[in-house]
Amino acid sequence: MRLGINLGYWGAGMDGDNLAVAQEADRLGYDVCWAAEAYGSDAPTVLSWVAAQTERIDVGSAILQIPARQPAMTAMTAATLDSLSGGRFRLGLGVSGPQVSEGWYGVKFDKPLARTREYVEIVRRAMSRERLSHQGEHWTLPLPDGPGKPLRLTVHPTREHIPLYIAAIGPKNLEQTGEIADGALLIFSAAEHLESTAISHLRAGREKAGKTMEGFDVCPTLPLAVGEDIDALADAFRPYTALYVGGMGSRKQNFYNRLARRMGYEKEAAEIQDKYLAGDKAGAAAAIPARLIDSTTLLGPVERIADRMQAYAAAGVTTLTLAPAGLTLQDRIAALRAGVEALDRAQLA
Repeated sequence: MRLGINLGYWGAGMDGDNLAVAQEADRLGYDVCWAAEAYGSDAPTVLSWVAAQTERIDVGSAILQIPARQPAMTAMTAATLDSLSGGRFRLGLGVSGPQVSEGWYGVKFDKPLARTREYVEIVRRAMSRERLSHQGEHWTLPLPDGPGKPLRLTVHPTREHIPLYIAAIGPKNLEQTGEIADGALLIFSAAEHLESTAISHLRAGREKAGKTMEGFDVCPTLPLAVGEDIDALADAFRPYTALYVGGMGSRKQNFYNRLARRMGYEKEAAEIQDKYLAGDKAGAAAAIPARLIDSTTLLGPVERIADRMQAYAAAGVTTLTLAPAGLTLQDRIAALRAGVEALDRAQLA
């Protein structure tokens, strides 16, 4: 099992430290550094900044939002980043959510699975440097009865095949991801529930495509905090968990809330959402079971984290992406080093 890091969103208050964290992860042998985007910083700018000042570590988008870009633009960005980084780019895609898609980008959040499948088809065709033509439900290239003609990408990516990941949560999206992608970006992943909530659906998609899980990258992101007081460490993640389970998306379209329910927290997920949407964020955070936080993060001393890493590896994780927590740069660097030590103790490196 390999290790990655996730820098999250640029502009979240740790910008001055993020580059140093990425450079330390590069030095320590981490495999990939991911950056996110929502409606603030964009991922490609951050990734180009990191790639220019690191040597070995891959850089990946977690995610480039599908409603934000035409697929041909995403292919251009991927090819450019792969070329500039010397073949170190990984393309992560996702549909985002209805509030961002419709509120920020003005793109209707409908038929997300069909839109994703068509988007991936166009991106792959463009990155392969074929002349680009496509007739689908969501995109038609070139437009008919006009001056447009099939064009070919002029940039040569360093690699013939840039790894393509999809951020997936729901069963149908996971199955499609297994079918059409090279890896899955997961969040709020509990090792003990991973087979039922994710792996089984990914496997079904791989089988539909006539493939096995061999070579497919299962890549969950987990916050990491090192220390002896597990309860106190868990409490620090209550606002984060409450935001996702309670307030990310609408009442009817909160994918993280549905995931918590599938993990057995039906009653608790409903209470967290009710309180969060009513404006009681503190009450929503207090309603989160400690077990839900503990099972979806890596908390405690190095020995405990090593045991948890073994559980994730046994569940089928191939790249464990860490979001190292800490109030200072020194804290986050220490967490990065603890991650490597835990991986070594677990004998998974």
